[in-house]
Amino acid sequence: MKIKVNPALIAAPLAFCYKLMAKSLRFEVEGLENITKALDSKKTIIMAVWHNELLALSAYGIIKDLPYVTIASDSNDGQIITDILERIGYEVVRGSSSKGGLKALLGMTRVMKKKGRVGIITMDGPKGPRHKVKPGIMAIAQRTGSLIIPMRGYLKNPIVFEKAWDKFELPRPFDRCKIFMGTPFQITDQKLSSEQLKMEADKIEYEMKNLGSGF
Repeated sequence: MKIKVNPALIAAPLAFCYKLMAKSLRFEVEGLENITKALDSKKTIIMAVWHNELLALSAYGIIKDLPYVTIASDSNDGQIITDILERIGYEVVRGSSSKGGLKALLGMTRVMKKKGRVGIITMDGPKGPRHKVKPGIMAIAQRTGSLIIPMRGYLKNPIVFEKAWDKFELPRPFDRCKIFMGTPFQITDQKLSSEQLKMEADKIEYEMKNLGSGF
């Protein structure tokens, strides 16, 4: 028998614990001036991140009170994630990676333009392959004329889910975390053909691979 759980009952305590954990982490940050200058320029911004580093980077967003907007799936799990993210200050646009994908992308675009929120996209989510860029970030960046800022987060002593497709990393309370924010750039204004998408994806993957290093 399948038991349905009210997402709000799970999300509230998880969000509370997550905030406590986030405040305990010790961050070392390089490149903060890149996002500061981009915000001052009044351009819309997309933070490009990998799925396995999401919790550490989101924790930093809590500490700095960054006005993020992101996408969560239409599933029941997505509702739990949405409830947690909204409690920690995110705005969330709902949509699956298949049927609701275009709707979610357009919704995120509207929020970024009208409310000045910073987009944060897990480029290889929700199911991988690990550290491979999918087209969504290019579509949103081109449609909004946004700057893309590569962002990495390296935990010193994470709990790593080795069997997960992305080797997801869970921060431990009071862990150290290195945050790196790369140089902002814009993708091409040319039509995003399959060849052009690959070129842009290769460029982003290169930037991410060479951005900072761990402990």
